[in-house]
Amino acid sequence: MEEVKVEIKRLPHGAGLPLPSYMSDLAAGMDVPAAVDGELTLPPGGRALVPTGFALAIPAGYEIQVRPRSGLAFKHGVTVVNAPGTIDADYRGEVKVAVINLGSAPYTIKRGDRVAQLVLAPVSRAVMVEVDELDSTGRGAGGFGHSGR
Repeated sequence: MEEVKVEIKRLPHGAGLPLPSYMSDLAAGMDVPAAVDGELTLPPGGRALVPTGFALAIPAGYEIQVRPRSGLAFKHGVTVVNAPGTIDADYRGEVKVAVINLGSAPYTIKRGDRVAQLVLAPVSRAVMVEVDELDSTGRGAGGFGHSGR
């Protein structure tokens, strides 16, 4: 498995929290803790930007995707609003997680709670080439969610 160095800077309000880490040997995502001051309660339908207490220097050619934690999403309906969120290689600010409570009860996030997972992923850059016609496929211009099946 390839390892890629990602520099991380702990911010003052992240003191005492664990750095993002893999919870098993073959995990794709690193769990990330909340650097909230005390507690943050999300009412049903509520959204918040949860601070993590760190910033990153992601190498060129990579991004970090911010994804929901499956247990949190399934058990409580708390997920990442823009899943997957993208942290670009040239961003140097604090990593924050945009969460939403889709559950039917308020959910409280406490300092150190694992609120999301981060996945390092390679990035390809598209080169747009304008053409007069596109090649044809079996699907053609079938609409959203339409595969003919």
